[in-house]
Amino acid sequence: MKVRAHVWISGEVQGVFFRSHIRSQAMLREIRGWVKNLPDGRVEALFEGNKDRIEELLEFCKEGPTGADVNNVEVKWEKPTSGFREFDIRY
Repeated sequence: MKVRAHVWISGEVQGVFFRSHIRSQAMLREIRGWVKNLPDGRVEALFEGNKDRIEELLEFCKEGPTGADVNNVEVKWEKPTSGFREFDIRY
């Protein structure tokens, strides 16, 4: 089943290559969408694809890459729009 997850990750998640790791993990799972840093220190992402694969990616987000210290992962489930061709890092 195709779904969309809007995600906010908080903790020590900037400056540790979190966005590039999320992009790599998303591409491995054929998930489309984007990821970006927020001014308040969180990382925001939008994942669209197979629900099981998005849930796998959310598990990665709870741990993060080496050097990250994740405090919270907030997820808002939404209806998919199929508006993405790939997974981008936004600036």
